Amino acid sequence: GEFEVHWSVFPSTFLAPEIARENNLNRSRGIGIVNISIMRETEDGGLEPVSGQVEGKVSNDIQQVKFLAFRRIQDGDSVYFIAQYQYSSGELLTFNVTARPSGHSRELPVRFAHTLFSD
Repeated sequence: GEFEVHWSVFPSTFLAPEIARENNLNRSRGIGIVNISIMRETEDGGLEPVSGQVEGKVSNDIQQVKFLAFRRIQDGDSVYFIAQYQYSSGELLTFNVTARPSGHSRELPVRFAHTLFSD
C-alpha cells in the first residue's frame, strides 16, 4: 500500500550519552532499543515520515512476552517511535509490532526477529 514500516534494533550503549539524556533513554549493557518509523510513499516515489501510533511486544525463545512502551519522538520532519527492553547477550528475540498511521484505521503488522550482543 501507500505505507511502509521501517524498524531498527540496537543496544542502548550505541547512543551517545547526550542523545540518550535529551530523549530520556537509559544507556546500559542489557537494555536494547527498538525504533519504528511509519513512512508514506510520495507522488514522486520518495518516502516521507508520518505520525501515528505504535504498539507491540517482544518474546524470547521460551515464549516469555514483554509489552513494549513506545514513545513518539519528533526530530525536525522525522517521527520515531522508540521503546526500550531488556535482553541477554546472544538471545534471539521476536518482535510483534502494529503501527497505525494517523487518520487511518488500517493496521500495519510487522514481525521480525533480532539478536543483540553486549559490547
